[in-house]
Amino acid sequence: MNAQKASMLVLLVTLGWGSSYLFMKMGLGSIEEFNLIALRFGIAFLITGALFFKRLKRIDKTTVKYGAFLGLILFGVFAFITFGLKTTSSSNAGFLVGLTVIFVPLLHVLFYRKRLAENHLLGAIIAIIGIGLLTLNSDLRVHPGDVLCIAGGICNALYILVTSAAVKKTDSINLGIVSLGFTAGYGLLFSFIFESPALPHTPSGWIAILALSLICSAFGFIAQPVAQKYLAPTQTGLMYAMEPVFAALFAFLFVGEILTMQGYIGAMLVLAGVFISQWRSYRKEALTPSA
Repeated sequence: MNAQKASMLVLLVTLGWGSSYLFMKMGLGSIEEFNLIALRFGIAFLITGALFFKRLKRIDKTTVKYGAFLGLILFGVFAFITFGLKTTSSSNAGFLVGLTVIFVPLLHVLFYRKRLAENHLLGAIIAIIGIGLLTLNSDLRVHPGDVLCIAGGICNALYILVTSAAVKKTDSINLGIVSLGFTAGYGLLFSFIFESPALPHTPSGWIAILALSLICSAFGFIAQPVAQKYLAPTQTGLMYAMEPVFAALFAFLFVGEILTMQGYIGAMLVLAGVFISQWRSYRKEALTPSA
């Protein structure tokens, strides 16, 4: 695989993840939140486990340890997003979770005590202004769902940072499969404690679950590490910035979600902040001759 094919693969992953907000909202009409997470990741775990069964035979304790931790973080990501979608739109959720690209360098500075680059600081400020325009209503209040989706973006940034450390010590595909399994396990546990686990009872519910399992989870979380072997991290980050655009497009095409003019300006500022945050690093890597 070359860089061009890897870029196309990342774009397909981003397209799939952009559709996930719509499918999660569809799924919530049939089953409860933790139940949805358990089914989504459980089916994805069974499918990827079957496809890479021979590879999984070589699994070790380090992979299981990191998989359990990453599964817990991933469970947090989707618990926040899933509950957030109850009181916010698919479009808003996509733009707010897309702030992951900005949260990554901010958390990196916090954990490693490094100075924040000017482009990251400027990007964060612009994105914060965009969040205000996107989420504040006429009463200057933010919907609880918007706050939960921002929390999901922070957890997603943490997931990326921990994954970066974990893949240096483990097999990336095995790590992805194990983390899917643990995420499903946490979802099932919480579903038994707080809900009444059940299967979807409508065709739309099954369509949502299968799309989330096959496209957004099984394909997305396996294709991502494969593609990233051939791309610079910042190049991948810029492509993932398209996820909220795809989320808004799917929401508009299939459920007719339309932002207010203030919302569109806020969304544009969020995207601008994301691109500014990553652009200098991308240009630096693009201009650096390969060995």
